[in-house]
Amino acid sequence: MSEVTPPGATNGPQGATAYGGAARPAATAPHYSDRPISFRGPDSLGGLLLILAGVAAGVSLLLDWLKNDDVSGWGLVRNGFDDLGGTFNSGLWQPLAIVLGGGVLFVLGLLMWFPARSHRFLGALAFLVSLAVTAGVLVPLADADWDLGFFGPGFWCGIAVAVLGLLGSLKALFTRPKR
Repeated sequence: MSEVTPPGATNGPQGATAYGGAARPAATAPHYSDRPISFRGPDSLGGLLLILAGVAAGVSLLLDWLKNDDVSGWGLVRNGFDDLGGTFNSGLWQPLAIVLGGGVLFVLGLLMWFPARSHRFLGALAFLVSLAVTAGVLVPLADADWDLGFFGPGFWCGIAVAVLGLLGSLKALFTRPKR
């Protein structure tokens, strides 16, 4: 008597596949990538340092910049804006660079708290602003023959703007995207 084969079955040798000994199909690729992806997150430390630089610039407006002169940062900035054409000749560009640069660093620090793959672009902008602030700090220091006793607490806050700005911008500039 002849053996009846059920539908879909083959009469092949034991252990044969349903494909009848033909080549097996290729494995399907997963729907996800096996490469690491960049994590979108804030740059907390870099942003915090830049925000602190902006706060130091704001505090410097209230304090005296020169030890033996009763002139606050606010007075220097107001004089700088009054004589905007001769700001470089009068030397008032340094307080303007420090205070306005500190304001820009504050805004860039806030932007670094938003999630992004990388904050390198903001770090580069903050670095350029920090270089201008650093120049605004170093020129009066060189004119005073590096005598720090000549300056008041407002200028010390200006030094803090430069240092915090450089640290925060370099942190954001050199931090690689998280994976």
